[in-house]
Amino acid sequence: MHSSFKLLVSLSFIALILSCNKDFTPVGKDLLADQTLSTKSQSFPVFTYQEGVEKVQTNVQPLVQLGSITHPVFGKSQASLVTQLSLGSNPIFGDSSQTQEEEENPSSNTIIPENETVTAVYLEIPFFTNQNDRDNDGVIDSLDADPDDPESNSDGDELSDLLELQSGLNPLSSDSDGDGILDHNDDENDTYESENKVYEIDSLYGNPNASFDLKVYELTYFLNSLDPAKNFESTKVYYSNEDYFGKGFYNTILHDETITLNFDELRFNFKEDDPTTEDVDETTRVETRLSPRIRVPLDTTFFQERILDMEGTASLESNAAFQRALKGIIIRTDNFSEDLYMLLNIQEATIEIEYEYDQYDTNGTPDDLTDDSTVKATSEFTLNLSGIRVNTLTNSDSNPLIQEQLASSSLDEPTDKIYVQGGRFHGRIRLFSRNNEVNQAILNDLKTENWLINQAKLVFYLDPEQPNFSSELFASRLYIYRHDSGQPLLDYFSDNSVTSASANSGKTTYGGVLEFDESNRPFRYAFDVTNHVSNIIRNDTINFDLGLVVTGDINDNTILDAIKLSTDNSKIKYPRGATLNPLGSVLIGSHPEEDLSDKKVQLELTYSSY
Repeated sequence: MHSSFKLLVSLSFIALILSCNKDFTPVGKDLLADQTLSTKSQSFPVFTYQEGVEKVQTNVQPLVQLGSITHPVFGKSQASLVTQLSLGSNPIFGDSSQTQEEEENPSSNTIIPENETVTAVYLEIPFFTNQNDRDNDGVIDSLDADPDDPESNSDGDELSDLLELQSGLNPLSSDSDGDGILDHNDDENDTYESENKVYEIDSLYGNPNASFDLKVYELTYFLNSLDPAKNFESTKVYYSNEDYFGKGFYNTILHDETITLNFDELRFNFKEDDPTTEDVDETTRVETRLSPRIRVPLDTTFFQERILDMEGTASLESNAAFQRALKGIIIRTDNFSEDLYMLLNIQEATIEIEYEYDQYDTNGTPDDLTDDSTVKATSEFTLNLSGIRVNTLTNSDSNPLIQEQLASSSLDEPTDKIYVQGGRFHGRIRLFSRNNEVNQAILNDLKTENWLINQAKLVFYLDPEQPNFSSELFASRLYIYRHDSGQPLLDYFSDNSVTSASANSGKTTYGGVLEFDESNRPFRYAFDVTNHVSNIIRNDTINFDLGLVVTGDINDNTILDAIKLSTDNSKIKYPRGATLNPLGSVLIGSHPEEDLSDKKVQLELTYSSY
């Protein structure tokens, strides 16, 4: 009996061992095989509304707008500038302070009345210039045969761009010194100045060669940093409709001439020849180089009386005192031969005051007074265009078609079109439902689905029924943001594609860039809002309205105050980038006529599910 039991146990153990060599079949295999992951696409409703702003805050801008442009849809837009001036610390003109000059018994015989006299005054406002050169071969990207290859040959000679740069030659000319001998055969190119720079001018709209009247006035209104209407307890906000010129707050005309813009580098030679260098005439050599800019003369008498003659007085003892004494200037443009609208680099704008004065000359022998004399010396003083700056923006009466969209939206009726223009008109977008209280069935159904959102896109098509105007008048970039707070969407922050090439060339995944069709005609803008929509569906994030504006700089997400174009003129939060561009576009809304229904804006979802 014991032998039989042992045999049974042995056979059972062998059977167990053998069974381990068989394929394992898990429970539920057939069930999992039926749950194949698939990718699908589906469109969901969007509701669009038209809004506008009456005025926007313009005293915190990183640049200024100046000029005039007429859009076939939005009409004429004009921009002028009011700005304070800043002098820094209490200035001393010449070699000695005014107190020292007026002493009855000066401490030194070298201290004399200096008689400072203004000889020239210039207003200088630089253009935005592009000198991006990502391969560092001395040729800016826009002119480079291959911006990524320093060995490229942009001028078509036998020398690479990099080699010409290293040799002090002009990589954009096969004959740098213009002597008729090509660079690769020329042993002498000394007359070519390798310091010369080529600039690409940015942020100009219209005809850059247009002539226009540039006028500069003295401002007679004090721009207070604190708000008198709020008992001087909060910072004052200045809006785009502040027209100090129209209200008569101006006095002396400092400049009034017809000009055309010069986009060349400004070069200034040495004013005097150095007698110690007999072989070189310094007056033929460049001493100073300036980037392209507006540079116009101002009234010398005014700055003599208000600046130099005030040396040592209370009006120059501090910047605050100075800005009360000289409240600022107004810069206006008029009488354009053709449209020209400029965005200018106000951060580097200055007023340069050149003056001469009497200087005591010891002739190199301070102990010998017999050969001393008085000579004329020269110097400069700089005023910055800083402090409070206000852009005054004016527009012609609104297009009646835009007024119709505004009226319809005020009744909560979705629009057939959306008009967007910088600093003036914008769209409001609702996803899934007409309002935030009813018609939530679609969104509720989505929340019950076990979907993985791969991509969510909003596509806005341009209205093909608009007049056939130049593509240069279309806004190059649009921007979507949170309508109630002005804050960017999560998708904006998650896109780290940044480039220094231009203000609107980054965040390409997020989108909003003007796209062209196969015939090279503008036709749509697309936005990636995947993170935003996923959070609504999966994380119960509030389905807040979106704002849609033109932007002049996609990297600028600063929020400003604006006054809504409505019956109650309520204050809203508004993207600063939307105020930095005069252009606009007309888009197909959510409820167009039947013949444009294929171009209505929709939310396009691509998702994965079992």
